[in-house]
Amino acid sequence: MLATRLSRPLSRLPGKTLSACDRENGARRPLLLGSTSFIPIGRRTYASAAEPVGSKAVLVTGCDSGFGFSLAKHLHSKGFLVFAGCLMKDKGHDGVKELDSLNSDRLRTVQLNVCSSEEVEKAVEIVRSSLKDPEKGMWGLVNNAGISTFGEVEFTSLETYKQVAEVNLWGTVRMTKSFLPLIRRAKGRVVNISSMLGRMANPARSPYCITKFGVEAFSDCLRYEMYPLGVKVSVVEPGNFIAATSLYSPESIQAIAKKMWDELPEVVRKDYGKKYFDEKIAKMETYCSSGSTDTSPVIDAVTHALTATTPYTRYHPMDYYWWLRMQIMTHLPGAISDMIYIR
Repeated sequence: MLATRLSRPLSRLPGKTLSACDRENGARRPLLLGSTSFIPIGRRTYASAAEPVGSKAVLVTGCDSGFGFSLAKHLHSKGFLVFAGCLMKDKGHDGVKELDSLNSDRLRTVQLNVCSSEEVEKAVEIVRSSLKDPEKGMWGLVNNAGISTFGEVEFTSLETYKQVAEVNLWGTVRMTKSFLPLIRRAKGRVVNISSMLGRMANPARSPYCITKFGVEAFSDCLRYEMYPLGVKVSVVEPGNFIAATSLYSPESIQAIAKKMWDELPEVVRKDYGKKYFDEKIAKMETYCSSGSTDTSPVIDAVTHALTATTPYTRYHPMDYYWWLRMQIMTHLPGAISDMIYIR
């Protein structure tokens, strides 16, 4: 019974509405947890004092769409000098055009492929030359650029593993190493966008999980190293926001699935069968259509990480079901979490 109840979102549990209490302005108030729209970190009242924004410079990667696009506009509205790294700036992407249309001297789009050392170093020079006093450095770097895919281990090519890692993990490492000299001078911030799947594994998502687990480890190591130098490092771990980021459409899922099936070794196709394969694709379609469409909890988390005097080590903008599942999978013995979520 416990396994059945904890293996699905709270909004689907029959007959009960859970409640808890949170403190806001010193008073206790009820929190209704019976809906997956409850997002603990997104609704948190951030208590720590904020650093003055002034004209602090921040670079955000992956600003063509999704979190990065929204972040660039939001941070600009807060008064930051924003460098919006865009993969498709040179192709005239609609998101880039919209950012450029703001016609602001505090928001500049930059051609940036995080997999290209040449483009990354060029971005460093653009930022450095734009700062009033480069010796005082750059305040913040938000490593947001990322890609995703799906497919069980035997369905996924080694090339796919490498492609996802090159962007999500090595892109984060490459960007951070290149910009750290500027950030150290400012005693600024590094904010890495990871995922709840950087803390807990999930079937059919191993390429993505591997890279986000790597981002988590890299961030921890960097935080330890930067602490005595005054640089603060935070990790943001969003839940399921696929619906908001337009990462997948039903058409793209089917296109990926067809390519995957066509390229499978014959022995794999024979052993698993098309029926099993199609069932897994259907599950992925359901997952992609069930995510939150409100990205504000993620935007608020990144903003707090960049502005708070004492930012948090980790932020968890996700609905309560995924937050609870993450706690179970990271704190209880594997035999128990396996019994609940796998068996």
